[in-house]
Amino acid sequence: MSARDPQASRNATDLPDEAQRMIDTPLYEEPGEFPIEMGYVYNTCAAVQNGNPIFWDPAVAEAVTGGPIAPPTMMSVWFRPHYWAPGATGERKALQTHFDLKQILDLPEAVVASNEAVFGEPVRPGDRLTTRQIVRSIGPLKQTKLGIGRFWTIDVETTNQHGEWVGTEIYTMLGYRRPEQ
Repeated sequence: MSARDPQASRNATDLPDEAQRMIDTPLYEEPGEFPIEMGYVYNTCAAVQNGNPIFWDPAVAEAVTGGPIAPPTMMSVWFRPHYWAPGATGERKALQTHFDLKQILDLPEAVVASNEAVFGEPVRPGDRLTTRQIVRSIGPLKQTKLGIGRFWTIDVETTNQHGEWVGTEIYTMLGYRRPEQ
């Protein structure tokens, strides 16, 4: 089931009120913890051996994209909190909405069933990004090979400091309960 499929059954009818209220409601709107910087870009490109000159050569970046940019595929890097930060309390998780749904729906296990990204304005060094999470759909209970569970889809929308949309990552998860042995 895809949140983008207009023929798909959008949401289950047996959801707890708390889960139902989450659908189409922006949650966890949070600024990134640091401005975008090229050190992260170089480390990421080196790790995957991405030699695209747009990311390594300032003259090429200027000619092609109007200046340096981060690889679009790094979008999820920017919304992941550091494990520890001064003054932060409690466990810090990316996709907190997903963990909330696991708890609310009493589905302790989960896997990413699909992930897609749609890109807007390029992310540039110095940008300050803000993300928000939006539950787009929660499906009915169903039997899967992993156990009884539900699929849900969460959009992570990202904007820059100018309010420009830089992209959305769409995560479809399967939350489930393992069969008892």
